[in-house]
Amino acid sequence: MATKSELQQQIAELKMDYINLQGDIEKLESTGHADSVAKAEERLSNMEKQLAQLNKQLAALS
Repeated sequence: MATKSELQQQIAELKMDYINLQGDIEKLESTGHADSVAKAEERLSNMEKQLAQLNKQLAALS
């Protein structure tokens, strides 16, 4: 199992990736790339699930 600091680092990295992906989605939407937007939104959903799991693990350590 990961340490508290490792979990915090993973969460921070995932949040940064999430924010970047949101920006990419906005660009894709403005240029009309619907297929790419759908795939990116699916990745966002997966990231949200992963964040929830990491936060649960972090809470268990606290």
